[in-house]
Amino acid sequence: MEERTDPADDVTTGTGQPTGTTEQPRTGSRPGPAPRPDPGRLHTALGCLTAPIAGVTGFVTWLRGATPGVRGAFEGERDLTLLYMELPLLLFGFPLLALAAWSLTDAVLRRDRRTTPATRTTVPALAATVVLALLTWAATAWLDLRVAPFTHPD
Repeated sequence: MEERTDPADDVTTGTGQPTGTTEQPRTGSRPGPAPRPDPGRLHTALGCLTAPIAGVTGFVTWLRGATPGVRGAFEGERDLTLLYMELPLLLFGFPLLALAAWSLTDAVLRRDRRTTPATRTTVPALAATVVLALLTWAATAWLDLRVAPFTHPD
């Protein structure tokens, strides 16, 4: 025997069928426009790509600037501090500072409810790009000073 808990379930039509709406069969697709891509996914993907891009930028900057000092110049003299000081600094410092710029910019934009998803994606990416450009310039200038004795011996 069926147990009914809702008295509204007892209402039937003269044919013995319950009243109410009947379910439409599901066809598997909904009519209407195609779903839009989630702007949060693009924002997250760009944030995740910031670290490897910054790491590669730091390594390329180090490779370009430190090669004369590591390779050796006059009488094979080398500066190995370029390997164990500057390389880790650029390899880990670039991503750290780029992600800090991304996070700080994103936190500021998140507080303002009027910002659009496009703004919340574009502005942190631009901030990280500017930080990477400034870091590349500063690291290149520093490495040029460090390897100057190897490229222009006195």
